[in-house]
Amino acid sequence: MDYRVVLVDIDVLKLHEYTDLETLTKLFKDIVGRGILIYPIVADRKTNIVLDGAHRVTVLKLVGCKYVPTIYVDYSDSDIVVESWRKDIKFDKNDVIRAGLTDDKLPPKSTRHMIKIGDDYQHITYIQKRVDIPIKNLLPQDASTILEDLDNIHRM
Repeated sequence: MDYRVVLVDIDVLKLHEYTDLETLTKLFKDIVGRGILIYPIVADRKTNIVLDGAHRVTVLKLVGCKYVPTIYVDYSDSDIVVESWRKDIKFDKNDVIRAGLTDDKLPPKSTRHMIKIGDDYQHITYIQKRVDIPIKNLLPQDASTILEDLDNIHRM
């Protein structure tokens, strides 16, 4: 399969899970501190639902980014499965799609997407190769003042 990274308008991406404030805060400090997004997200090609990277998308939205490095996959492919990180809740792909297309989101960090590589299933992060894209390259063209704000946030 071709797991090419493309830049996607942040406004078309849809989250299927709520974000966790503690995780979001740590990731915000990390991304803003580095000034670099290390890994792309993974989203469904048909629906633009984010399968992996909800916290990264949220951080990028908070800092005013317009674009998100994204790897699109076909979520209907049987080589992609959804599992739960939690023992008390089970999910299927229909739950993920429903949550992504409505305001009825799933709990934070609850779904775990796996992809078949050879004879084994790997976490979907397996296909996310480093991109190391500076945040400033993901901002709208006229957002130079946001860069100053990022510097101020970093000093907090």
